[in-house]
Amino acid sequence: MPPVYREDAPPSRIGWELPPFYWPFEREPIHPKAAELEERAIAWIDAFGLYPNAAERAWGLASRSADFVSRIVPHGDVELMLPFAQWCYWAFAADDWQDSGTGPARTASVVDQGARLIRMLEAPGSGLLPPGSHSAALEDLLARTRATLTPFQLRRFMEGVQEWVLGAAAQAANAERGVMPSLNDFAATRVWVGGTRFLLTWCEAAGGIEVPAEVLYSPPVQALTDAAGFIVACDNDLFSYNKDDHHEPLEQNLLNVLARDHGCTPAEALPAAYALRDRAVTLFVRLREQLARGADEQLGRYLVALEHWIAGDTEYHNRAPRYASPRNRNAFPAEGASYDITWTDTPSDPSVEPLPLPALAWWWQQLDDASR
Repeated sequence: MPPVYREDAPPSRIGWELPPFYWPFEREPIHPKAAELEERAIAWIDAFGLYPNAAERAWGLASRSADFVSRIVPHGDVELMLPFAQWCYWAFAADDWQDSGTGPARTASVVDQGARLIRMLEAPGSGLLPPGSHSAALEDLLARTRATLTPFQLRRFMEGVQEWVLGAAAQAANAERGVMPSLNDFAATRVWVGGTRFLLTWCEAAGGIEVPAEVLYSPPVQALTDAAGFIVACDNDLFSYNKDDHHEPLEQNLLNVLARDHGCTPAEALPAAYALRDRAVTLFVRLREQLARGADEQLGRYLVALEHWIAGDTEYHNRAPRYASPRNRNAFPAEGASYDITWTDTPSDPSVEPLPLPALAWWWQQLDDASR
């Protein structure tokens, strides 16, 4: 079923059919208990009354967070995937709130809310949240997160939350100043905005993956992690463009950044966006193969988890009503709407040279002579 939009909806600046996606990965399965996970996550949402009416509930559930988690962790522990899915539902709501903010205090609001969240992770019961159903749900989620994750995983999750908040604040500050960032500035923080380590902590926990800190934070593994986050972020910007194209000023999206840099329309920027994405994919494949040659069991499983994340995330975006029947063009989400994407075995840009972006070029520096 193709994307859905009202007959009187404004036309898309980029169209509703995306070019083929370069895909050197296996198509990943969905977790066999995906339906159970979604049922339990929705029961938790409804128990706290997170949405004030049927319309808000429909759009909240249109994020299909349980489906997202089931695709990026296709073989995980359901009891650990459940709080992951609940965090994702909450994060989508927070992301929409951040996107809807306007006025001179927007950055201050993002920072204020983020600081409260981070401190609540460190010390639950700090009394930093206003009374209400959202706060009660978040308190419950925070308590279960601290009880579920190991101390190292919790610290890594907090690091991911801090990155996400800082990235959102940077975007809010640009919007307040009426600034569309340069491509290099945009790329430097895009993996933060996408919640890379916020998400990967739960992928690791649900998958039973425990990579030692000295390995996980080594430059080659961090480069691979960032490359995966950038690929996922590029795909998100492609799928979410039509959802956000009503914002003024324009959303800080890869296509809008490229359009400004190249002096073209967002539709004309599509080839450049795919070229950036595909060169990052090529780097990811080469660096992943390099790391796999000397990997122990835990690092090997982490490398597989990164591939699962990329593959599952793209298929999730393809199918989620949040993107294929966006709220700015529909009264309610349309179940079954899809971008019906296609795949290709050939990158749109076959170059293996580093991207001409100082913020990302260090990824290629992690390749050894055998991988260059």
